[in-house]
Amino acid sequence: MSLTVAIDAGPLHGARTGIGNAVDWTIAALDERDDLTLRPYVTSMRAKVRRPQRRLPIPAAAALRVWAHRSPPVDRWLGRPDLVHGTNYVVPPTQCPRLVSVYDCWFLDHPIDAVADVRRAGAVLRRAVADGAHVVTSSDATTRRASELLATDRIHTVLLGPPPLVDAPADPPAGLPDLSSAPFVLALGTLERRKNLPTLVAAFARLAREHGSVRLVMAGAVGNDAGAVDRAIGRLDDAIAARVIRTGTVDGDTKRWLVANARALAYPSLDEGFGFPILEAQQLGTPVVASTAGSIPQIAGAAALLSPPHDAEALAANLYWVVTNDDMHAKLIRRGHNNVARFSWATTASQLHDLYVALTETST
Repeated sequence: MSLTVAIDAGPLHGARTGIGNAVDWTIAALDERDDLTLRPYVTSMRAKVRRPQRRLPIPAAAALRVWAHRSPPVDRWLGRPDLVHGTNYVVPPTQCPRLVSVYDCWFLDHPIDAVADVRRAGAVLRRAVADGAHVVTSSDATTRRASELLATDRIHTVLLGPPPLVDAPADPPAGLPDLSSAPFVLALGTLERRKNLPTLVAAFARLAREHGSVRLVMAGAVGNDAGAVDRAIGRLDDAIAARVIRTGTVDGDTKRWLVANARALAYPSLDEGFGFPILEAQQLGTPVVASTAGSIPQIAGAAALLSPPHDAEALAANLYWVVTNDDMHAKLIRRGHNNVARFSWATTASQLHDLYVALTETST
């Protein structure tokens, strides 16, 4: 069945995030199908929109305020599609079936951590679901939690695919300190509460007391937990604190070099909707040590060592195991390569197409 789907391309504009990558790679996979016509749209007056993207004639901030209430449908601005897919928690009011992507439920569970526009997006999401929109998530854990928080059974899980495999540079990019003399554990991501980095710092303190040279590299932008991370590092002994390296935001080549050369990727999040860094590490042959929160057990599979998110001692023990035991290190690398093979963007596109068809058929 051939369908015309209006799909939100807004996350492709501005600073690229994990959601931006998810939307980019999803749209690219859907574009490969000959049974779908995509009409990408953008709700932003500042974005540089190029065809085939179209701009809705309402500023994003105004849309969030208006769409949280009953408001006129925007079908004509979208070219009267068969279905509208809002890819970033928000879907506009339409007369055709609507699907909205929810990646994790952190801001719904913790609105105090969200900025005003994100809280408004939550209100739009709740209005859309109350008016009959369906929800698609990228993990079973998010499906369960979103079903509770949004009080709906119109919710579906479609796993995403892996990041594109890009080889890491052979040489360390300029600007990094010398990391060649000792193993290092890598943490990737914005310093935000959801990433649970103070617990990682506490675990590293235990690891560093048992291993005299291991270092912790934290690569990511400043976020709402930067102060707590500073305080956690400040509680370390000076000699151990000196082994914590903070790079700030890094570019793609630097990130890939760090992932490929780390002894382990530490991913102790309090919630995750999918977890591209897990799959990227496994692609590049780096073991993953992570928490049991959110989607992580489903996405990491049997190829990671997991512990409860607030258990610093268990996290430290798992890190020590990977850092010091070559057999476990090699086993996790082998398992990681096998795990990544479970994920495919073609499968993601196929399942989304089937969901689009089911929703349009149900509405007729």
